Amino acid sequence: MGTLLLVATPIGNLGDLTPRAVEAFAAADLVCCEDTRRSGRLLQHAGVTARRLRRVDDHTEHAATGEVLEVLNAGGTVAVVTDAGTPGISDPGQRLVRAAIEAGHAVSAVPGPAALVMALVISGMSTDRFVFEGFLPRSGRERAERVGEISTQRSTSILYEAPHRVARTVADLAVACGPERRVALCRELTKLHEEVWRGTLGEAANHLSEREPIGEFVVVLDGAPVAAPTTDDEVSALLRRAVSGGMSKRDAAAHVAAQTGRPKRDVYNLALSLTLTLPSAF
Repeated sequence: MGTLLLVATPIGNLGDLTPRAVEAFAAADLVCCEDTRRSGRLLQHAGVTARRLRRVDDHTEHAATGEVLEVLNAGGTVAVVTDAGTPGISDPGQRLVRAAIEAGHAVSAVPGPAALVMALVISGMSTDRFVFEGFLPRSGRERAERVGEISTQRSTSILYEAPHRVARTVADLAVACGPERRVALCRELTKLHEEVWRGTLGEAANHLSEREPIGEFVVVLDGAPVAAPTTDDEVSALLRRAVSGGMSKRDAAAHVAAQTGRPKRDVYNLALSLTLTLPSAF
């Protein structure tokens, strides 16, 4: 039986590479990585000469599974790393884990840096319950539905976002959640220019419009407040907001029903009564 070992690597500061990670690299028969050059430099920094490096990213993970299983079937050890952070978290790794488990091999990990955990604990938001959303879909109904789900989530939500898309994501969240929902924008974590900006979604939208976003972002969003009883006028306002954010009236009704606790049929009927004021989305 072989061992598949997921090894966390620094998310920005090389000083966060742990001694156990170095030991794992030195003992591995095969190191799977997103970028062989980048991981090669990391191993060189750690003073390790890997026996074999194999590129494994979103495009090659399936094809690499056979080679990984060959090493494991021979009783070897395979270390899996990504460019930064913990493998399998919005990065390659989960397919290899499933394949190794199904083949009867041991799967373990060398824990270490994870941007989502660091951002959460320094955000000031509740850490009692949280949901990791990763990257949102880029467009379409799937994106609108996910944003709608996040807006009603009582737990703290954590998202990853690229600098050229973070302003749009914050704007979409402001429409769905309301501009007063608290948020923390964390970027360049553990690096020289680490920054954590805290405020409301409305203020965050203004903040991002005043400067060009730089670096990868972790967005930490406060959970939805406990819904108070809502009037028909308040429900109508929520429906208008949801539809203006890109939802169909049917999806808006489901979203607002979940948000307010009102029966879905009642909310849907109210949406139908607003036909003259809501753009057609059926």
